[in-house]
Amino acid sequence: MTTETNSTDLELRAQRVLPATPDEVFDAYTDAEKQRIWFAILDTEPGIVEIEVDLRVGGQQTAVWGPSRDELFRETQTFLEIDRPHRLVTESVGSSPDGATMTTRVVVTFEAVDGGTLMSVVQSGFPTPEVRDFFAEHAWEGAFDRIGAYLASA
Repeated sequence: MTTETNSTDLELRAQRVLPATPDEVFDAYTDAEKQRIWFAILDTEPGIVEIEVDLRVGGQQTAVWGPSRDELFRETQTFLEIDRPHRLVTESVGSSPDGATMTTRVVVTFEAVDGGTLMSVVQSGFPTPEVRDFFAEHAWEGAFDRIGAYLASA
């Protein structure tokens, strides 16, 4: 995986080659049933994962997850552009268990390459460099690990 951060506009760029076709990676990333599996695939203890997806421009994906009902994260993405299986653009509104919220723009592309699909992410609008860096180093790294594990086991 490669990750770049930009300190002037609080944007991150991350990418990884995943072991599947663009259609398969796109579906793993957008299908609620598949997301429920990969969200928890690397967890040693079961937690809460609830996902609903209305995959259409103007539709939303809502994910709620965490170790317990008292410690839930929530993210609602509104689909702004859908070009299956090549590109997704969403506005993401997330909240953490402590009540902090954040709105970002997420552009995800899926490109066929030798060995699978290059999944690339550009996320912008972070409130601080520290939050951006957390997403670059942990959130997207973890998502790529989980999607890759799901695709390898499918």
